[in-house]
Amino acid sequence: VQLVESGGGLVQSGGSLRLSCAASGFTFSSYAMSWYRQAPGKERELVAGIGSVGGSKNYADSVKGRFTISRDNAKNTVYLQMDSLKPEDTAVYYCSARRSVMSRSYWGQGTQVTVSS
Repeated sequence: VQLVESGGGLVQSGGSLRLSCAASGFTFSSYAMSWYRQAPGKERELVAGIGSVGGSKNYADSVKGRFTISRDNAKNTVYLQMDSLKPEDTAVYYCSARRSVMSRSYWGQGTQVTVSS
């Protein structure tokens, strides 16, 4: 299993970024996918999740209305569109895959997002 995030970077407050997570080594369309983030000195937190076929989505309250999760099962890729970014969104963003609630999670290496004020 391999998950490779990309698209992070430095952006000004109010700006946008689109994160991508390319998956390989497993049947992508059978796995729920999630984005997590971890800011310095804080615990890792769930940002957004999407079901295996994309019909079910959930978001942290802090990003609702600003972030959008989507997936392309033909490309084995999950995305996180981040708009109206705030300095408090600064964190390392991780992609995660899990087949079911009873299964282990797989993680990518993370991509840094920095939002300047």
